Amino acid sequence: MDIEFVAAASPLPAKSALARIVFEGSSLDGDLAQAAAASRFTGAKGQTLDILSPRGVEAARLVLVGAGKADAYDAMGAETAAANAYHAVKTSGLTTLRLELPNGGGKNAARAALGVRLASYRFDKYRTKEPAEKKPSIVRTQVVTTGVDGALADFAPLAALADAVSFTRDLVSEPPNVLYPAEFARRVKALQSLGLEVEILGEPEMMALGMGSLLGVGQGSIRESQLAVIRWNGAADKSAQPIAFVGKGVCFDTGGISIKPADGMEDMKWDMGGAGAVAGLMHVLAGRKAKVNAVGILGLVENMPDGNAYRPGDVLTSMSGQTIEVINTDAEGRLVLADAVWYCQDRFKPKFIVDLATLTGAIIVALGNDLAGCYSNNEELAGNLIAASNTEGEPLWRMPLPAQYDKNIDSMIADMKNTGGRPGGSITAALFIQRFTNGVPWAHLDIAGTAWKKPSAVPTSPDGATGYGVRLLNRMVAEKYEG
Repeated sequence: MDIEFVAAASPLPAKSALARIVFEGSSLDGDLAQAAAASRFTGAKGQTLDILSPRGVEAARLVLVGAGKADAYDAMGAETAAANAYHAVKTSGLTTLRLELPNGGGKNAARAALGVRLASYRFDKYRTKEPAEKKPSIVRTQVVTTGVDGALADFAPLAALADAVSFTRDLVSEPPNVLYPAEFARRVKALQSLGLEVEILGEPEMMALGMGSLLGVGQGSIRESQLAVIRWNGAADKSAQPIAFVGKGVCFDTGGISIKPADGMEDMKWDMGGAGAVAGLMHVLAGRKAKVNAVGILGLVENMPDGNAYRPGDVLTSMSGQTIEVINTDAEGRLVLADAVWYCQDRFKPKFIVDLATLTGAIIVALGNDLAGCYSNNEELAGNLIAASNTEGEPLWRMPLPAQYDKNIDSMIADMKNTGGRPGGSITAALFIQRFTNGVPWAHLDIAGTAWKKPSAVPTSPDGATGYGVRLLNRMVAEKYEG
């Protein structure tokens, strides 16, 4: 999608759709008022009214897009309304969308452009027979603004964000025969072109480090497990203590010997959504040259049933030296994170660690598909995450870490077991990971319900991979941790 910022008086290109963002209760003139009345269009948030070739308008069609109450309109409102405008005309056969905003300053114009960039994402590389009339025709968006130069400057970091979210969505959308651990690692390695430092550890290196927990999960797959280490040193002091992010990257999860039901198992290609989000975060930090030192760790495995697969009843020895009795091989993500989190704190001594994982079905039962769960041992870190999530429209809900539940993962024969049973399943999973943080400030984001939407009700996030986590973490870093 090409993005342009233009003045109101600039000529309208041929084959254009004009979208006007209007507030609820706004007065309309003449034919527009009549059309709105006939269609019960009031300007409420999310409403659209598509009018073909109205009198006095040069565009081939005019779309009125409701933005809700004027006093509630902000940058996020501009973003959402612009996304709705795009969806209203994307398959119209026209090639240009021009957006007229009620408050056309640079910041709102830039956010509107971001809305269109995110809304126009499409993973269609494997579609070979789609009819032309079903394919999006809009290839250019012009955002009318009173400050073209300001909008361009404000959009630069947002363009980097859109690129990063698209990168994450691509990773999460790929089929598992294409995106397995080594291929994921190769795509991350390619991010060195942005200025990131990327190191890939294979199984021999992880074995030498004693990562028996992570390696145990992947031993049933013919695909070699990987650990990707991504570094961005953007602070003035390159040796300053970094912040750190760890992602669960189970590129496909059958459940292993504790195999999942067949129904819906195809969705388990997105069980690497946490690693995808961390990769996307590192992408945007480098893309906008963030003034911070940051580390991203991705634990990349496949969980497959095989003659060599790990079994219920096995005892694994983690890098930390702690032993883990395997109760259920489908509680594998926490085993991957156990070694990845320990490695992160041991090698990099970060200010904090945030891990992201599509970890439990229990969090979906608790919070549904619109909220991710946030567990943390640190009030400041949790508060920063919640604040960023609210600003970016990627909502988090703070969940408890009750000490009395910790005993549920004690084992009779090892230091712990990998599941505490169904009651409080998301909580005991978080408590398991906490045992590997070594007292470092830490937060765990269980994004099982938010990494993939089918269908999606969010106009900036088409059906499928959402890229959840990239925006909120980027916001938190920008507002709280950049020098």
